[in-house]
Amino acid sequence: MAVENRMDKIVALAKRRGFIFQSSEIYGGLNGFWDYGPLGVELKRNVRQAWWSDMITEHDEITAPAGAPTSFDMVGVETSIIMHPQVWKVSGHYDLFADKLVDCRETKARYRFDHVRGRWASYGGNRIFVATDKDAEEGIAFVEQRALKFFGLKKDKLAAIEFGTGAHGGLSFNGPPFTAPYTPAAAIEGLRPITDADSFDSVLAPEATKPGTLTDPRDFNLMFQTYTGALQSDENKAFLRPETAQGMFVNFKNVCDSSRVKVPFGVAQIGKSFRNEITPRNFTFRSREFEQMEMEFFCHPGQSLAWYQYWRDRRYSWYIKHGISKDNLILREHAKEELAHYSVGTADLEYAFPFLDAGSYGELEGVAHRGDFDLRSHSEGKLCKQDGNLVVELGADGKPKYLGSGKDLSYFDDESRERFVPHVIEPAAGCDRATLAFLCEAFHEDKQPDEKGVMQERLVLKLHPKLAPVKVAIFPLIKKDGLPEKAAEIYRAFKQAGIAVQYDQQGAIGRRYRRMDEIGTPYCITIDGETNTAGTVTVRDRDTLEQIRVPVTELVAHVQEKLKG
Repeated sequence: MAVENRMDKIVALAKRRGFIFQSSEIYGGLNGFWDYGPLGVELKRNVRQAWWSDMITEHDEITAPAGAPTSFDMVGVETSIIMHPQVWKVSGHYDLFADKLVDCRETKARYRFDHVRGRWASYGGNRIFVATDKDAEEGIAFVEQRALKFFGLKKDKLAAIEFGTGAHGGLSFNGPPFTAPYTPAAAIEGLRPITDADSFDSVLAPEATKPGTLTDPRDFNLMFQTYTGALQSDENKAFLRPETAQGMFVNFKNVCDSSRVKVPFGVAQIGKSFRNEITPRNFTFRSREFEQMEMEFFCHPGQSLAWYQYWRDRRYSWYIKHGISKDNLILREHAKEELAHYSVGTADLEYAFPFLDAGSYGELEGVAHRGDFDLRSHSEGKLCKQDGNLVVELGADGKPKYLGSGKDLSYFDDESRERFVPHVIEPAAGCDRATLAFLCEAFHEDKQPDEKGVMQERLVLKLHPKLAPVKVAIFPLIKKDGLPEKAAEIYRAFKQAGIAVQYDQQGAIGRRYRRMDEIGTPYCITIDGETNTAGTVTVRDRDTLEQIRVPVTELVAHVQEKLKG
């Protein structure tokens, strides 16, 4: 299945079956914002619950988990979306939380600078750099079409254009120019990004008719700004949080003082965050409003590298446990130049989303070793690196640029009698991205025989039973002989057991099965003539299509056991 075709089908299914809708759709929608429908809200809630259960509810605080240096406590918090503005200045977000953007003076379009890539195109003594903001294979096709149009050529003249990614016209490219005859295979070798050291005079911006229309790159702060109180002034300026992490750092002492936790311990939180992305894209993958599942793990500096390894492995295993194939998930350690200003080390869990080219991966979750940057910053003032060491950043006047709280955020171990500033390991997952990954992974198409033995296309979401929005579907085979009444009793038994269930008595049984397959329901239960005579029902498995008879008296317990998987 083509990449675009597969993703288009997933998006269409998400809308048709009530998983995800475009926000404000009846007014044309609002880019970067999404609404979850009746099934989507259940799927996302199940993803949150699976994460929270792993982190908090089912966590064993007495016995050390496999791979952990020792046992540890896990607790949860819920912090406010709007915090004191100084939080964001001390954390570095106020100064550093920005993307570079460029505008096209001709089309008035705006682009994230790191998303603008392209290739050189030469023909008849003219040479331009054709730019696109599309992904690789789609971008290659776009570049080809734009080059043909610019040079006034028809498609059959494509081979006459010399394409390359080398250094031309003042632009310093990675790698040599192409000298071999142009072929599509050569083109797919890469679209090269523009750097802020490049001359833009030869760059043909996406959709522009002439080169040289891009502005110089400039910083664009990603935080949404608002005001608190009655007056809109600089004194009342505040920000919607761009991450949930800082709420846990500033509450470090509160958690220690109010709970019986000792280092090492973790503080977990699920909540909304907001980033004013320049170019939201790829369905819910990059949005302006999103939900995070973050945990800050406070540990002794001498054990922090071991804990970093532990949390990388544990988070990878969580996705595999809940249905992500190992073939589609990688754990990628960041190179030194990729690390954030605070990071000692970071590893990304990346998933092969179907909107990406084959062999490409998108970030699903980051596991960062933040050292003592956060607690020290909120105590002393904004920190920066000088000669490899973290020191308080000074302003032009030689004084601390942004003062911390002045509170002592160190930790005293009453057993070892040691005082230290804990290091932090942070697994930070996007709930929306995780939900999208599980939805993409579950999407399957196959063929199954209908009631007459004719092969029919079947679309099925093979969601892990814990994540499926509906666990059980109840089908009375016919609308008479007391079958609907018996089906209603079984339906209510599942309701009382707290198991998400749907009742459906409309249409042929095969159509009802296919409807439930499409929304990922793992088990369908059919009430038929044998239910009245033998007291059994048919239980159909979504993935294996196996059908077995189960006594009505054992039915709820049978499904509960299945759902534990």
